[in-house]
Amino acid sequence: MSSTTATNISNKKNIAKDEWEQRLNKVKVNKQDLNQLVMNYLIVEGYKDAAEQFSSESGLAPTVDLQSIQERMDIRRAIQSGDIDTAIDLVNDLNPEILDTNPKLFFHLQQQRLIEYIRQGKYQQALEFASEEMAPRGEEHPEFLEELERTMSLLAFQNAIDSPVQDLLHPGQRQKTASELNAAILTSQSQEKDPKLPNLLKMLAWSQEQLDEKMNYPRIENWVKADLVVHDDRSGEEDVTMS
Repeated sequence: MSSTTATNISNKKNIAKDEWEQRLNKVKVNKQDLNQLVMNYLIVEGYKDAAEQFSSESGLAPTVDLQSIQERMDIRRAIQSGDIDTAIDLVNDLNPEILDTNPKLFFHLQQQRLIEYIRQGKYQQALEFASEEMAPRGEEHPEFLEELERTMSLLAFQNAIDSPVQDLLHPGQRQKTASELNAAILTSQSQEKDPKLPNLLKMLAWSQEQLDEKMNYPRIENWVKADLVVHDDRSGEEDVTMS
């Protein structure tokens, strides 16, 4: 340990678990506000059944028509199952302007359709689709060419899983496309496109990083369990408190 590091550690304020918990207990959080955060997350992410159940249990009425959530769920489900044609049809039935006015989103849906052809081993169809449908869009929007070339590189490998861009075949790619489309639908309906809860967690993580430079205190390290962990920089030991 360098002398500078040792000095920084020695200058940090130490806050015991009991004191920290007393401070936390003094913070009053309105349960209604917490319920609204949860409901906001369920609505934005499209969990209709969960939103209905949570509304029943909490007594909090949804801020939107839950049928609109069902429509988004059907579209998300189609993309996550690789049925891009159905997803596009459902979006156009809902509001054709969503894709007409968002060329980047439409390109990503077409890119996902190309990925699905390759995933299914339909290489001839993939080549024809890329040439007839995607290449012209690449000429209209040169910023899409790099993504198109990256997707087409999947065809250079007999087994696409061995490709350096095999991440395009990961379920996370479908999720990414589905989330982008979900956000566009919400925007078209004048609704929030991003849930508030993840942003609050990011703010909490940032706040902890700022505190880490000034003091030793019980901090959250596992966001699922939310246990408070006390680190002793001098001994390297840690103590876990169930929150």
